[in-house]
Amino acid sequence: MYEGKVKKTPTGVDDFGKLLTYNFYYVDKTLFIKELIDNFSEVNLFTRPRRFGKSLNISMLQYYFDNLFTHEAHIFEGLAISNEDDYYKSYQNGFPVIKMTLKGAEGLTFESAFKKFKKIIASEFKRHDYLLTRQLLLEDARLYRAIRDESATLEDYEGSLKFLSTLLHKHYNKKVIVLIDEYDVPLQNAHVKDFYDEMVSFIRSFFGDALKTNPSLFFSVITGCLRVSKESIFTGINNLDVLSITSNEYSEHFGFTDDEVCHMLAYYNLEHKLSEMREWYNGYLFGETVVYNPWSAIEYLSDIRSGNRYPRPHWSNTSSNDIVRQLIDISDLETKQEIEYLMAGATITKPIKEDIVYSDITKNMDNLWNFLFFTGYLKKVRNFQEGIKIYYELKIPNNEVQYIFEEHISEWFEEKTKVKNLEHFYQAVINTDVDKMGYEISKYLLEVISYMDNVENFYHGFLSGILRSMDEHQVKSNRETGEGRSDIFILPNYFKKQAYIIEIKVAKKMIDLELKCDEALAQIDEKRYVEELALEGYINVVKYGMAFFKKTCLVKMEISNQ
Repeated sequence: MYEGKVKKTPTGVDDFGKLLTYNFYYVDKTLFIKELIDNFSEVNLFTRPRRFGKSLNISMLQYYFDNLFTHEAHIFEGLAISNEDDYYKSYQNGFPVIKMTLKGAEGLTFESAFKKFKKIIASEFKRHDYLLTRQLLLEDARLYRAIRDESATLEDYEGSLKFLSTLLHKHYNKKVIVLIDEYDVPLQNAHVKDFYDEMVSFIRSFFGDALKTNPSLFFSVITGCLRVSKESIFTGINNLDVLSITSNEYSEHFGFTDDEVCHMLAYYNLEHKLSEMREWYNGYLFGETVVYNPWSAIEYLSDIRSGNRYPRPHWSNTSSNDIVRQLIDISDLETKQEIEYLMAGATITKPIKEDIVYSDITKNMDNLWNFLFFTGYLKKVRNFQEGIKIYYELKIPNNEVQYIFEEHISEWFEEKTKVKNLEHFYQAVINTDVDKMGYEISKYLLEVISYMDNVENFYHGFLSGILRSMDEHQVKSNRETGEGRSDIFILPNYFKKQAYIIEIKVAKKMIDLELKCDEALAQIDEKRYVEELALEGYINVVKYGMAFFKKTCLVKMEISNQ
């Protein structure tokens, strides 16, 4: 039907059957199935950043294993798994499957989140409604209908996953495969909305009954962004195999490898875009495999094919933003400096632990780095062990994430500092207290994220920004006056008595600060910046020469009387 037509770019498509049926380009990840069978483990937890192909892989597994999908078996023809031994084909469409995504199980309260959770569970029960046609025990049929109709008790829903697996096992006389996508979304939401204990209690029972010593379970695949502490929800599940971004196993099955991207670009005759694609969307390290962000790579490809010439940031880890912001709110000066190092292209080294304990999340700033690493904001450069701790050298992976740091994370820091009272600085400006001005600006600079130290434009924008909140004054920046362009004018709104001119210079060494202040004052005179203000009727003009070296400010002053 689609023979000869160029394949469509699969923007936002995470249903495997739709992808293969409707002529979308597919990066073949079906050998994930082979590796899963070869490395058999009863409970497999895969943690990857958002939008790295987890949902599509879960969908692929359902199409391959689910005995209700036999009519879709043909879509695997020509894919890598079809070239493997018949042994693997014996697994195809041979098992009852339970598949759920917990992506939507969020709410402002436990009650509202649990209501959505019930809908998710009920939907999967409806998919297996045929079970009601067999001779179920009266009590089992009653419970089945109550869960399906969203009228069962909390305790019934806690045991619903095991209950459904037991019924499927009896019906087919085959053990069940359980697929759970985005398992940690309701936990993150509950932590942020402050009902974490209630949600943990529910999910612990929901998973525990089904995954721990369940005679009806063949195996389970669970995906999420973070590994939540085993003690939180996986208590007693000793058959749990955790495959995170630090694991070498399965490393190439989430995200696109360089070879896969090269083939994809070649298919669309866009090989010349490879370098740009690498700079913007490559650089993540899963195990020892370098991968691209698949969501962003596909969005970029779609943009280029639509005629958009430039790469853009497409990925944002919105699901973890609330937690990152919460950690930034309690961050200290050292954390801000380390963020600056990262934005400047440097690396930082931090202890990294695999599991997250939400109740302790604000007790240790190392949790910020754990979140940034496991949610895709940072990548591993190398790792090593000292004593009982494992340390990772971390870096921003690519241009896309660099943009997120510059536009979002730095903004969060700035929002935190906006609440700071600048009245002391404003009074120092009016009272010509140069020592106080230098002190207040230096102190404030320490709290502001910027890796643009010693760039005059940064200091100019920074100073203009904080002066705009100065009561009863207006700030004019880079205004044409005299024979040149002054940096900043501060003019009173009502009386033309005293105005202020600020000229900014940047020193390359701390020792040069005073010299640069003198140069700034001399420039005000040489370029005759004061003349226009005199013509406008200002009686006094205060001339400030301000010099910066990194986050240190020195101010000198002269007064011009008209």
